[in-house]
Amino acid sequence: MFQSFDTVIDPSVGSARCAALRQELNSRGLDGFLIPRGDAHQGEYVPPSEARLAWLTGFAGSAGTAVVLADRAAIFVDGRYTIQVREQVDTAVFEPLHLIEMPPATWLGGVLKPGNRLGYDPMLHTVAGARRLRAACEAAGAELVPVSDNPVDAVWTDRPAPPVEAVVLHDAALAGEAARDKIARMQVAVSEAGADALVLTQPDCIAWLFNIRGADVPHTPVPLSFALLPAQGRPRLFIAAGKLSDAVREALDALTDIDQPDALVPALAALGADGARVMLDANWAGDALATAVTGAGGRVIERDDPVTRAKAIKTAAEIAGARAAHLRDGAAYARFLAWFDGTVAGGLDEITVAETLERFRAETGALKEISFDTISAAGPNAAIPHYRVDRASNRRIPPDSLFLIDSGAQYADGTTDITRTMAVGDVAAEIKRHFTLVLKGHIAIATARFPVGTSGAQIDALARIALWKAGLDFDHGTGHGVGSYLSVHEGPQRIAKSGHVALEPGMIVSNEPGFYKAGSHGIRIENLELVTPPAPIADGEREMLGFEALTLAPIDRRLVVADLLDAGERDWLDRYHARVLREIGPLVDPQTRAWLEGATAPL
Repeated sequence: MFQSFDTVIDPSVGSARCAALRQELNSRGLDGFLIPRGDAHQGEYVPPSEARLAWLTGFAGSAGTAVVLADRAAIFVDGRYTIQVREQVDTAVFEPLHLIEMPPATWLGGVLKPGNRLGYDPMLHTVAGARRLRAACEAAGAELVPVSDNPVDAVWTDRPAPPVEAVVLHDAALAGEAARDKIARMQVAVSEAGADALVLTQPDCIAWLFNIRGADVPHTPVPLSFALLPAQGRPRLFIAAGKLSDAVREALDALTDIDQPDALVPALAALGADGARVMLDANWAGDALATAVTGAGGRVIERDDPVTRAKAIKTAAEIAGARAAHLRDGAAYARFLAWFDGTVAGGLDEITVAETLERFRAETGALKEISFDTISAAGPNAAIPHYRVDRASNRRIPPDSLFLIDSGAQYADGTTDITRTMAVGDVAAEIKRHFTLVLKGHIAIATARFPVGTSGAQIDALARIALWKAGLDFDHGTGHGVGSYLSVHEGPQRIAKSGHVALEPGMIVSNEPGFYKAGSHGIRIENLELVTPPAPIADGEREMLGFEALTLAPIDRRLVVADLLDAGERDWLDRYHARVLREIGPLVDPQTRAWLEGATAPL
């Protein structure tokens, strides 16, 4: 199994570990310290050696920050984790706060005292993030103090070793573009920005650029690394030597110079000493990297990482791979849904369901990994948007309830992510109404047509209008970008109130509105959508972009209140289900096909 269900979080650890950290801070003359969830790469997943926030507080979510001061401590999480944080963290030690409503910089501005020295690890905070923190400290008369070695590591006596997993070459036929050509294309972007070199800190961008993959972090096939891309000449890849076989090193030697990761900061300082103009993404690059350049006399040019956008626009080969991966995954998922429907009445629990779905995917013979820990949630657990089942929380699925499962797979030709919410027995009329309102939002996104230049923020409301009219909403984005055998959550595109990047043909985004009633039930319906090229509309004046659903799996018709759907929405659901049957039906066994025919019947 790629997912462990062992209980690893213990809220009781917070008090002693926080006390140990305070003692260490006092010895260094610091009045407080910031502990972000991210590592030096700012990725969603971090290796065990970088999981400082989880070690200190017990919080296992994918986004958050803690602040430990001499007399108080707080942990900041977003709306996905407001319930989870109170279950995993000792709230007598760490006060839970909303990351958006009360950002750490705002909170610090109100609690720091003149003369306080607040420590931070400049490799773990982005340039933009450190700038906000520095301004908050200065406004309070305090000082933001960089540390060369992290004080959490000093008290984390059993800290795991960093990962050294093998790097593999990604087939150029699946990538659709040779690494050498990608490098040349990105060097043009560096030159056009007026920079001498670009610092790359996101491992998925580096993996895409060099057509490599790895296994340093869970579920995302990337090697942890950094890179310097000059406007002219050979790039430099900073990666632990132990990750490279002779064959991989030989292939990379043809493209780039190779150094150890700890050579990055000296390399940036050398560029700075030469007066170089170094480009970096202030929202991703560590503050220490910018300081290395400017401290030596160079200039930093803050720009969006051009690799991020290039990676998001899939090649024809990657689009073909995504379609193939979703067909394969759809057949496995149909087998799973048929099994679930025929077995759940006999009694199932959350772990058994997650394990069985992974087994069906593994039986394709093509599964490389799951793309994230499966959210397998029964009853009230589904009201926790990012619930992660473990052996302590594992719940049996009760009769006459909802079951939500959010899961995905990593195949060499594509990454999948799907959520379905299923009826178990007879469910209340209110729940069916909530489900149908969420479905209306999903259909509104799936059928949207929009002009070139439209951002995700401009269409996010489409997913919420039906809920808003009922006085309801959901506290997460409607959709995130998805990589090609890379991160299941990639940028820069997203459908959210904060998604201000234009959607472009070839981008893949999720479409996943939801609704969550604490202590009762949760609903989410998720497909991945490919942004399609501009096309004419009958009697229209402008060509419009649109979406093609990549995900192919039934949506539970038993939960749909047909009278709440208009004619166009009913037609969309029937046409989508007809397509699922047409494309997935031939790929499954007769018993699954018989179930699929019923699950995809017209309303």
